[in-house]
Amino acid sequence: MLYTELLRLWDEAVKAVDARDWQGALSKLNQITEPTSRTLFLTASAHLALGQLEPAIQALDQTIAKDERLAVGFFQRAGTLIMASRLEEALNDCISAQKHMRGNVVIDYRQLGLRYKLYSWQVLYNAAAVHSRLNQLDKARDILLSASQEKRGGGRGLNVEVALHSLSKGEVLPVLLVPEGEVFRPRKQDVEQLGQRDFLGKPMVISSMIPNDDFGGFEPLRINKPGYYEPKVDRVEESRYMRLRTPYMSQAPGQLTVPGGAIVFLFSDADRDGLAMVIHDGQKGLVPMTLLDPVDVNKSKGRKKNKSIPSGIPLPPGLKPPTRPQSQLSHEEAPQERPDREASPPSSASATHPPPTSTPPPRYPPTVDSPTELTEDPLANRTILYQMVALYDYAAEGPEDLEFSEGDTIDILSEVNEEWLEGHCAGNIGIFPSLFAYREGEAPTTIDRMTMLLSNKE
Repeated sequence: MLYTELLRLWDEAVKAVDARDWQGALSKLNQITEPTSRTLFLTASAHLALGQLEPAIQALDQTIAKDERLAVGFFQRAGTLIMASRLEEALNDCISAQKHMRGNVVIDYRQLGLRYKLYSWQVLYNAAAVHSRLNQLDKARDILLSASQEKRGGGRGLNVEVALHSLSKGEVLPVLLVPEGEVFRPRKQDVEQLGQRDFLGKPMVISSMIPNDDFGGFEPLRINKPGYYEPKVDRVEESRYMRLRTPYMSQAPGQLTVPGGAIVFLFSDADRDGLAMVIHDGQKGLVPMTLLDPVDVNKSKGRKKNKSIPSGIPLPPGLKPPTRPQSQLSHEEAPQERPDREASPPSSASATHPPPTSTPPPRYPPTVDSPTELTEDPLANRTILYQMVALYDYAAEGPEDLEFSEGDTIDILSEVNEEWLEGHCAGNIGIFPSLFAYREGEAPTTIDRMTMLLSNKE
């Protein structure tokens, strides 16, 4: 049987005893499959309160079998045996109780959960009560005199003169027992542990690669919002973004290697060595404070403060994409014939096509209805300025967008504006954000893209 289950039933039985519900207490105690000496003492007390002497004696027999040195158990059983007129057995229990007092005048059982003090004179008094019932009045009188000597050590309830007067009249002495309702109780600390407790407590972030990450809980991976997570600092009016004037190479453990002109976040001010804790490209480390210059991220306070330095995968601008530029050619230009399709393909740097005719450029259907259907070459009459390589996957959000995958080669046909380009990939022509691709041989880093964005905004 689990100790927690035993403790729960024991506590419920004690509550029933306090309510004087003896049958309810017995029903709870009978559910304990592995009783202890203290729960058995409680069972005997409930039977005694109901006047059931034999079940009480049996419960006390089991109590003493569990704890052979429990003096209060012998004392309680002696009083119960006297009430059952089993005098010889009661006298033996009085002797055993006196023996297990071990020469002490009193034993306090509060530490074991029983709010009762057993005095040695009480044991002697019950022995005198046995002799009074055996008509051995002289022995009873001598034991009472010894009990009066023991009583000087403390205790209440014994009036020797009244007891001696009862013996002289040939009356038997009443029996002393543990008061009704005084039973062994479980420890309060153990009972409090029965309720469910949150031993883990509320989770909180101790360390995170994301600054200002105050997330706490046990949930799946979260979707991070675009842009840097700026830590909360006291001086919120000052920018914590810094730019390195010159490159810095790590010279000791804990320091960070940062290229010149890179944008870093100042996580903590300089220490006594002049080194400041910064965050660069997802890493935290120390750099000299003398190399840092503040960067004013939000110059215009009147506008919405939603401009932040992007990190990770750049997202397209929040505005509507610009319309595709149409070729505006004069009627004076003479059309040129298309080059032979079987000729060798042009190079990526200087490949050109004949200038367009006076007819407007064709529309580009997203799909071909039939594999045998002949379609016009989308690159006809268009000039390839240069080529770029897709840095990330880009999914088209409109019919004018160019969809491509990471690593695809894109022919750049025109520059729509500072943020969007028109290109050709896999037989399709459309516009796409310039940050989603890079020139071959010039793969930019995240910090380079941030620098480019800052320069564009300035």
